[in-house]
Amino acid sequence: MEVFYRPLYTNRIKPFIDKGIIKVLTGQRRVGKSFILLQLMSDIKKENPEANIIYINKENEKFRFIKNDLDLFDYLRDKFLPLKKNYLFIDEIQDIDCFENVLRSLLSENKCDIFCTGSNARMLSSELSTYLSGRYIEFRIHSLSYIEFLEFHKLQDNDDSLKKYLSYGGLPYLSKIELNNEIAFEYLRNVYSTILLKDVISREGIRNVDFLETLIDYVADNVGSLFSANNIHKFLKSQKVDMSVNIIINYLRALSNAYVINKAQRIDIKGLKKFEVGEKYYFEDLGLRNCKQYLDFSNDINKLIENAVYLHLRINNYQVYVGKLNELEIDFIGIKDDKKIYIQVCYIIADENTREREFGNLLKIENNYPKYVVSLDPIIINSNYKGIKHLHLREFLKTTEL
Repeated sequence: MEVFYRPLYTNRIKPFIDKGIIKVLTGQRRVGKSFILLQLMSDIKKENPEANIIYINKENEKFRFIKNDLDLFDYLRDKFLPLKKNYLFIDEIQDIDCFENVLRSLLSENKCDIFCTGSNARMLSSELSTYLSGRYIEFRIHSLSYIEFLEFHKLQDNDDSLKKYLSYGGLPYLSKIELNNEIAFEYLRNVYSTILLKDVISREGIRNVDFLETLIDYVADNVGSLFSANNIHKFLKSQKVDMSVNIIINYLRALSNAYVINKAQRIDIKGLKKFEVGEKYYFEDLGLRNCKQYLDFSNDINKLIENAVYLHLRINNYQVYVGKLNELEIDFIGIKDDKKIYIQVCYIIADENTREREFGNLLKIENNYPKYVVSLDPIIINSNYKGIKHLHLREFLKTTEL
Protein backbone atom coordinates (compact mmCIF):
# COMPACT_ATOMS: atom_id res chain seq x y z
CA MET A 1 0.00 0.00 0.00
CA GLU A 2 1.38 3.41 -0.99
CA VAL A 3 1.43 5.75 2.00
CA PHE A 4 2.01 9.46 1.43
CA TYR A 5 3.94 10.99 4.27
CA ARG A 6 2.30 13.95 6.03
CA PRO A 7 5.04 15.40 8.25
CA LEU A 8 2.89 18.43 9.13
CA TYR A 9 1.00 16.13 11.51
CA THR A 10 3.50 13.39 12.38
CA ASN A 11 6.02 16.03 13.48
CA ARG A 12 3.43 17.47 15.88
CA ILE A 13 2.66 14.05 17.35
CA LYS A 14 6.14 12.52 17.64
CA PRO A 15 7.26 14.55 20.69
CA PHE A 16 4.44 12.91 22.69
CA ILE A 17 5.34 9.30 21.87
CA ASP A 18 6.21 7.30 25.02
CA LYS A 19 5.16 10.20 27.23
CA GLY A 20 2.29 8.51 29.11
CA ILE A 21 -0.42 10.56 27.44
CA ILE A 22 -3.09 9.38 25.01
CA LYS A 23 -2.73 10.75 21.49
CA VAL A 24 -6.15 11.43 19.91
CA LEU A 25 -6.36 12.25 16.20
CA THR A 26 -9.67 13.88 15.35
CA GLY A 27 -11.21 15.03 12.11
CA GLN A 28 -13.75 14.32 9.44
CA ARG A 29 -13.90 10.81 7.98
CA ARG A 30 -11.63 10.17 5.00
CA VAL A 31 -9.21 13.05 5.71
CA GLY A 32 -6.37 10.55 6.23
CA LYS A 33 -6.27 9.87 9.98
CA SER A 34 -5.73 6.13 9.39
CA PHE A 35 -2.75 6.74 7.14
CA ILE A 36 -1.16 9.02 9.71
CA LEU A 37 -1.53 6.18 12.23
CA LEU A 38 0.23 3.88 9.74
CA GLN A 39 3.03 6.41 9.36
CA LEU A 40 3.44 6.63 13.13
CA MET A 41 3.54 2.81 13.38
CA SER A 42 6.20 2.71 10.68
CA ASP A 43 8.28 5.38 12.42
CA ILE A 44 8.05 3.54 15.75
CA LYS A 45 9.17 0.29 14.09
CA LYS A 46 12.14 2.04 12.51
CA GLU A 47 13.20 3.38 15.89
CA ASN A 48 12.48 0.13 17.73
CA PRO A 49 12.12 -2.99 15.54
CA GLU A 50 11.17 -5.00 18.65
CA ALA A 51 8.16 -2.79 19.43
CA ASN A 52 4.88 -4.66 19.81
CA ILE A 53 2.15 -2.85 17.88
CA ILE A 54 -1.54 -3.70 18.29
CA TYR A 55 -3.78 -2.14 15.63
CA ILE A 56 -7.59 -2.14 15.70
CA ASN A 57 -9.44 -0.55 12.80
CA LYS A 58 -13.17 -0.33 13.54
CA GLU A 59 -13.90 0.21 9.84
CA ASN A 60 -12.46 -3.25 9.12
CA GLU A 61 -14.92 -6.14 9.16
CA LYS A 62 -12.59 -8.33 11.24
CA PHE A 63 -13.00 -5.99 14.22
CA ARG A 64 -16.77 -5.66 14.05
CA PHE A 65 -17.14 -7.95 17.09
CA ILE A 66 -15.50 -5.31 19.33
CA LYS A 67 -18.64 -3.39 20.23
CA ASN A 68 -17.99 -2.25 23.79
CA ASP A 69 -15.38 -1.97 26.53
CA LEU A 70 -15.83 -5.60 27.63
CA ASP A 71 -15.17 -6.84 24.09
CA LEU A 72 -12.10 -4.62 23.88
CA PHE A 73 -10.77 -5.78 27.26
CA ASP A 74 -11.24 -9.38 26.15
CA TYR A 75 -9.47 -8.84 22.81
CA LEU A 76 -6.49 -7.13 24.43
CA ARG A 77 -6.12 -9.68 27.24
CA ASP A 78 -3.17 -11.55 25.70
CA LYS A 79 -1.93 -8.93 23.22
CA PHE A 80 0.62 -7.11 25.40
CA LEU A 81 4.08 -8.65 25.53
CA PRO A 82 6.28 -8.47 28.64
CA LEU A 83 9.74 -6.91 28.36
CA LYS A 84 8.74 -5.11 25.17
CA LYS A 85 7.41 -1.67 24.36
CA ASN A 86 3.70 -2.01 23.63
CA TYR A 87 1.76 0.40 21.42
CA LEU A 88 -2.02 0.38 20.95
CA PHE A 89 -3.61 2.02 17.91
CA ILE A 90 -7.41 2.18 17.65
CA ASP A 91 -9.02 3.68 14.55
CA GLU A 92 -12.52 5.24 14.89
CA ILE A 93 -12.66 4.55 18.61
CA GLN A 94 -16.03 6.26 19.06
CA ASP A 95 -17.60 3.15 17.54
CA ILE A 96 -16.72 1.21 20.72
CA ASP A 97 -19.19 1.87 23.53
CA CYS A 98 -17.59 2.91 26.85
CA PHE A 99 -14.10 2.77 25.30
CA GLU A 100 -12.92 5.29 27.90
CA ASN A 101 -13.02 2.58 30.60
CA VAL A 102 -10.38 0.60 28.72
CA LEU A 103 -8.15 3.60 28.02
CA ARG A 104 -8.28 4.74 31.64
CA SER A 105 -7.35 1.25 32.90
CA LEU A 106 -4.50 0.79 30.41
CA LEU A 107 -3.13 4.22 31.20
CA SER A 108 -3.23 3.68 34.97
CA GLU A 109 -1.39 0.35 34.61
CA ASN A 110 1.13 1.79 32.15
CA LYS A 111 0.43 -1.14 29.83
CA CYS A 112 1.08 0.63 26.54
CA ASP A 113 1.38 3.88 24.63
CA ILE A 114 -2.04 4.73 23.21
CA PHE A 115 -3.06 6.33 19.91
CA CYS A 116 -6.63 6.60 18.64
CA THR A 117 -8.71 8.40 16.06
CA GLY A 118 -12.25 9.70 16.15
CA SER A 119 -14.65 11.32 13.71
CA ASN A 120 -17.03 13.03 16.13
CA ALA A 121 -16.17 15.88 18.48
CA ARG A 122 -18.71 14.68 21.05
CA MET A 123 -16.19 11.98 21.87
CA LEU A 124 -13.93 14.67 23.29
CA SER A 125 -16.60 16.83 24.86
CA SER A 126 -18.11 13.94 26.77
CA GLU A 127 -16.31 10.60 27.07
CA LEU A 128 -12.68 11.69 27.02
CA SER A 129 -12.96 15.01 28.80
CA THR A 130 -15.07 13.48 31.59
CA TYR A 131 -13.00 10.38 32.29
CA LEU A 132 -9.53 11.28 31.02
CA SER A 133 -9.22 15.01 31.57
CA GLY A 134 -5.60 16.10 31.38
CA ARG A 135 -4.45 12.67 30.24
CA TYR A 136 -4.90 13.03 26.50
CA ILE A 137 -3.86 15.47 23.80
CA GLU A 138 -5.86 16.15 20.65
CA PHE A 139 -4.42 16.59 17.18
CA ARG A 140 -6.89 17.87 14.62
CA ILE A 141 -6.31 16.33 11.19
CA HIS A 142 -7.59 18.20 8.15
CA SER A 143 -8.02 17.32 4.50
CA LEU A 144 -5.03 18.02 2.28
CA SER A 145 -3.49 21.45 2.18
CA TYR A 146 -2.86 22.92 -1.27
CA ILE A 147 0.82 21.91 -1.08
CA GLU A 148 -0.14 18.35 -0.13
CA PHE A 149 -2.77 18.31 -2.89
CA LEU A 150 -0.09 19.10 -5.48
CA GLU A 151 2.17 16.37 -4.07
CA PHE A 152 -0.54 13.69 -3.85
CA HIS A 153 -1.83 14.39 -7.36
CA LYS A 154 1.63 15.02 -8.85
CA LEU A 155 0.52 18.40 -10.18
CA GLN A 156 2.40 21.57 -11.01
CA ASP A 157 1.64 24.74 -9.08
CA ASN A 158 -0.47 26.72 -11.53
CA ASP A 159 -3.95 28.22 -11.85
CA ASP A 160 -5.41 25.02 -13.29
CA SER A 161 -4.22 23.01 -10.26
CA LEU A 162 -5.64 25.67 -7.96
CA LYS A 163 -9.00 25.39 -9.72
CA LYS A 164 -8.93 21.61 -9.21
CA TYR A 165 -8.18 22.09 -5.51
CA LEU A 166 -11.01 24.59 -5.09
CA SER A 167 -13.39 22.30 -6.99
CA TYR A 168 -12.59 18.83 -5.65
CA GLY A 169 -11.07 19.58 -2.26
CA GLY A 170 -8.41 17.66 -0.38
CA LEU A 171 -9.66 14.18 0.50
CA PRO A 172 -6.54 12.02 0.01
CA TYR A 173 -8.24 9.13 -1.83
CA LEU A 174 -8.99 11.42 -4.77
CA SER A 175 -5.33 10.98 -5.77
CA LYS A 176 -6.23 7.42 -6.82
CA ILE A 177 -9.03 8.41 -9.20
CA GLU A 178 -9.47 10.77 -12.11
CA LEU A 179 -10.11 14.41 -11.28
CA ASN A 180 -13.18 15.14 -13.34
CA ASN A 181 -16.68 16.08 -12.24
CA GLU A 182 -18.33 12.76 -13.01
CA ILE A 183 -15.85 10.49 -11.21
CA ALA A 184 -14.63 12.77 -8.41
CA PHE A 185 -18.08 14.03 -7.40
CA GLU A 186 -19.50 10.49 -7.43
CA TYR A 187 -16.83 9.47 -4.91
CA LEU A 188 -17.39 12.62 -2.86
CA ARG A 189 -21.16 12.09 -2.76
CA ASN A 190 -20.58 8.60 -1.37
CA VAL A 191 -18.26 9.96 1.32
CA TYR A 192 -20.78 12.68 2.11
CA SER A 193 -23.55 10.09 2.56
CA THR A 194 -21.37 7.95 4.84
CA ILE A 195 -20.45 10.89 7.06
CA LEU A 196 -24.07 12.02 7.27
CA LEU A 197 -25.34 8.55 8.15
CA LYS A 198 -22.63 7.39 10.59
CA ASP A 199 -21.39 10.58 12.22
CA VAL A 200 -24.40 12.89 12.11
CA ILE A 201 -27.72 11.05 11.80
CA SER A 202 -26.89 7.91 13.82
CA ARG A 203 -24.48 9.42 16.32
CA GLU A 204 -26.56 12.53 17.04
CA GLY A 205 -30.00 10.94 16.78
CA ILE A 206 -31.17 13.20 13.94
CA ARG A 207 -34.83 12.60 13.08
CA ASN A 208 -35.61 15.11 10.34
CA VAL A 209 -33.11 14.07 7.66
CA ASP A 210 -34.81 16.12 4.93
CA PHE A 211 -34.40 19.29 6.98
CA LEU A 212 -30.76 18.41 7.73
CA GLU A 213 -30.10 18.21 3.98
CA THR A 214 -31.86 21.55 3.47
CA LEU A 215 -29.75 23.14 6.18
CA ILE A 216 -26.51 21.85 4.62
CA ASP A 217 -27.57 23.31 1.26
CA TYR A 218 -28.25 26.63 2.99
CA VAL A 219 -24.83 26.63 4.66
CA ALA A 220 -23.14 25.71 1.35
CA ASP A 221 -24.85 28.61 -0.38
CA ASN A 222 -23.94 31.03 2.40
CA VAL A 223 -20.29 30.23 3.07
CA GLY A 224 -18.66 33.36 4.43
CA SER A 225 -21.96 35.08 5.28
CA LEU A 226 -22.84 36.06 8.83
CA PHE A 227 -25.25 33.56 10.38
CA SER A 228 -27.77 33.52 13.13
CA ALA A 229 -30.27 30.80 13.89
CA ASN A 230 -33.02 33.43 13.95
CA ASN A 231 -32.16 34.61 10.43
CA ILE A 232 -32.12 31.03 9.15
CA HIS A 233 -35.47 30.45 10.86
CA LYS A 234 -36.96 33.50 9.11
CA PHE A 235 -35.56 32.43 5.75
CA LEU A 236 -36.92 28.91 6.11
CA LYS A 237 -40.31 30.26 7.14
CA SER A 238 -40.38 32.32 3.94
CA GLN A 239 -39.79 29.03 2.11
CA LYS A 240 -42.74 27.42 3.93
CA VAL A 241 -40.40 25.41 6.20
CA ASP A 242 -41.26 25.90 9.86
CA MET A 243 -38.42 24.79 12.12
CA SER A 244 -37.63 26.01 15.63
CA VAL A 245 -34.48 27.97 16.39
CA ASN A 246 -33.38 25.31 18.89
CA ILE A 247 -33.52 22.56 16.28
CA ILE A 248 -31.52 24.69 13.85
CA ILE A 249 -28.86 25.27 16.52
CA ASN A 250 -28.77 21.56 17.41
CA TYR A 251 -28.43 20.49 13.77
CA LEU A 252 -25.62 22.99 13.14
CA ARG A 253 -23.87 21.66 16.24
CA ALA A 254 -24.30 18.08 14.99
CA LEU A 255 -22.69 18.99 11.65
CA SER A 256 -19.84 20.71 13.50
CA ASN A 257 -19.37 17.69 15.78
CA ALA A 258 -18.88 15.52 12.70
CA TYR A 259 -16.39 18.08 11.30
CA VAL A 260 -18.54 18.66 8.21
CA ILE A 261 -18.60 22.40 8.91
CA ASN A 262 -16.56 24.69 11.15
CA LYS A 263 -17.83 27.71 13.04
CA ALA A 264 -15.87 30.96 13.12
CA GLN A 265 -17.09 33.24 15.89
CA ARG A 266 -17.02 37.02 15.70
CA ILE A 267 -14.75 38.88 18.08
CA ASP A 268 -14.15 42.55 18.75
CA ILE A 269 -10.67 43.43 17.52
CA LYS A 270 -9.99 45.98 20.25
CA GLY A 271 -10.85 43.78 23.22
CA LEU A 272 -11.09 40.29 21.63
CA LYS A 273 -14.55 40.01 23.18
CA LYS A 274 -16.61 37.22 21.61
CA PHE A 275 -20.06 38.05 20.29
CA GLU A 276 -22.85 35.60 21.09
CA VAL A 277 -24.78 36.34 17.89
CA GLY A 278 -23.50 36.18 14.33
CA GLU A 279 -20.85 33.75 13.17
CA LYS A 280 -19.65 32.27 9.89
CA TYR A 281 -19.51 28.65 8.79
CA TYR A 282 -16.95 27.03 6.51
CA PHE A 283 -16.77 23.52 5.11
CA GLU A 284 -14.03 21.19 6.27
CA ASP A 285 -13.58 20.02 2.69
CA LEU A 286 -14.36 22.03 -0.44
CA GLY A 287 -15.14 18.93 -2.48
CA LEU A 288 -17.88 17.89 -0.07
CA ARG A 289 -19.30 21.39 -0.23
CA ASN A 290 -19.30 21.29 -4.04
CA CYS A 291 -20.49 17.73 -4.68
CA LYS A 292 -24.02 18.39 -3.46
CA GLN A 293 -24.94 20.95 -6.05
CA TYR A 294 -23.93 21.99 -9.52
CA LEU A 295 -20.67 23.90 -9.10
CA ASP A 296 -20.93 27.27 -10.80
CA PHE A 297 -17.29 28.27 -10.45
CA SER A 298 -17.70 31.88 -11.57
CA ASN A 299 -20.56 32.55 -9.13
CA ASP A 300 -19.06 30.57 -6.24
CA ILE A 301 -15.49 31.79 -6.53
CA ASN A 302 -15.65 34.29 -3.65
CA LYS A 303 -17.04 31.62 -1.31
CA LEU A 304 -14.41 29.09 -2.39
CA ILE A 305 -11.51 31.52 -1.93
CA GLU A 306 -12.70 32.50 1.54
CA ASN A 307 -13.25 28.86 2.56
CA ALA A 308 -9.78 27.92 1.28
CA VAL A 309 -8.14 30.73 3.29
CA TYR A 310 -10.02 29.63 6.41
CA LEU A 311 -8.88 26.01 5.96
CA HIS A 312 -5.26 27.04 5.39
CA LEU A 313 -5.25 28.93 8.68
CA ARG A 314 -6.75 25.96 10.55
CA ILE A 315 -4.32 23.53 8.92
CA ASN A 316 -1.50 25.70 10.25
CA ASN A 317 -2.91 25.52 13.78
CA TYR A 318 -4.47 28.97 13.99
CA GLN A 319 -7.63 29.62 15.95
CA VAL A 320 -9.74 31.53 13.43
CA TYR A 321 -12.26 34.28 14.14
CA VAL A 322 -14.21 36.89 12.20
CA GLY A 323 -13.15 40.39 13.24
CA LYS A 324 -15.33 43.37 14.06
CA LEU A 325 -13.82 46.84 14.26
CA ASN A 326 -16.56 49.32 15.12
CA GLU A 327 -18.84 48.98 12.06
CA LEU A 328 -16.17 47.38 9.88
CA GLU A 329 -15.63 43.67 9.29
CA ILE A 330 -12.28 41.93 9.02
CA ASP A 331 -12.66 38.59 7.24
CA PHE A 332 -10.28 36.65 9.47
CA ILE A 333 -8.23 37.00 12.61
CA GLY A 334 -5.81 34.12 13.10
CA ILE A 335 -4.44 33.57 16.61
CA LYS A 336 -1.65 31.14 17.47
CA ASP A 337 0.20 31.31 20.77
CA ASP A 338 0.88 35.03 21.25
CA LYS A 339 0.76 35.86 17.54
CA LYS A 340 -2.10 37.39 15.53
CA ILE A 341 -2.64 37.90 11.82
CA TYR A 342 -5.40 39.78 10.00
CA ILE A 343 -6.67 38.85 6.55
CA GLN A 344 -9.06 40.31 4.02
CA VAL A 345 -10.20 38.09 1.14
CA CYS A 346 -11.61 39.12 -2.23
CA TYR A 347 -11.79 37.88 -5.81
CA ILE A 348 -9.92 40.72 -7.51
CA ILE A 349 -9.05 44.31 -6.69
CA ALA A 350 -11.14 45.69 -9.55
CA ASP A 351 -11.01 49.40 -8.71
CA GLU A 352 -9.98 51.96 -6.12
CA ASN A 353 -13.18 51.49 -4.14
CA THR A 354 -12.38 47.80 -3.72
CA ARG A 355 -8.77 48.62 -2.83
CA GLU A 356 -9.91 51.14 -0.22
CA ARG A 357 -12.35 48.67 1.31
CA GLU A 358 -9.98 45.72 1.53
CA PHE A 359 -6.79 47.56 2.47
CA GLY A 360 -8.51 50.43 4.27
CA ASN A 361 -10.19 48.17 6.83
CA LEU A 362 -6.84 46.62 7.71
CA LEU A 363 -5.10 49.98 7.93
CA LYS A 364 -7.53 51.01 10.66
CA ILE A 365 -6.22 48.25 12.94
CA GLU A 366 -3.78 50.00 15.25
CA ASN A 367 -1.14 47.36 15.91
CA ASN A 368 1.91 45.90 14.17
CA TYR A 369 0.74 42.33 13.66
CA PRO A 370 0.98 41.02 10.05
CA LYS A 371 -1.88 41.96 7.74
CA TYR A 372 -2.75 40.40 4.37
CA VAL A 373 -5.08 40.87 1.45
CA VAL A 374 -5.58 37.61 -0.49
CA SER A 375 -7.07 37.67 -3.98
CA LEU A 376 -6.96 36.09 -7.43
CA ASP A 377 -5.56 39.13 -9.21
CA PRO A 378 -3.57 37.73 -12.16
CA ILE A 379 -0.89 40.39 -11.74
CA ILE A 380 -0.14 41.89 -8.34
CA ILE A 381 1.82 45.06 -9.05
CA ASN A 382 2.41 46.26 -5.51
CA SER A 383 2.73 43.30 -3.15
CA ASN A 384 3.24 45.58 -0.14
CA TYR A 385 0.72 48.40 0.17
CA LYS A 386 1.41 50.62 3.19
CA GLY A 387 2.79 47.64 5.10
CA ILE A 388 -0.03 45.27 4.11
CA LYS A 389 1.03 42.27 2.03
CA HIS A 390 -1.06 41.49 -1.05
CA LEU A 391 -0.81 37.83 -2.03
CA HIS A 392 -2.30 35.73 -4.80
CA LEU A 393 -4.29 32.86 -3.30
CA ARG A 394 -1.79 30.31 -4.65
CA GLU A 395 1.08 32.08 -2.87
CA PHE A 396 -0.91 32.35 0.35
CA LEU A 397 -1.78 28.63 0.31
CA LYS A 398 1.92 27.77 -0.06
CA THR A 399 2.91 29.92 2.92
CA THR A 400 3.33 28.02 6.18
CA GLU A 401 4.97 30.79 8.23
CA LEU A 402 2.54 33.72 8.10
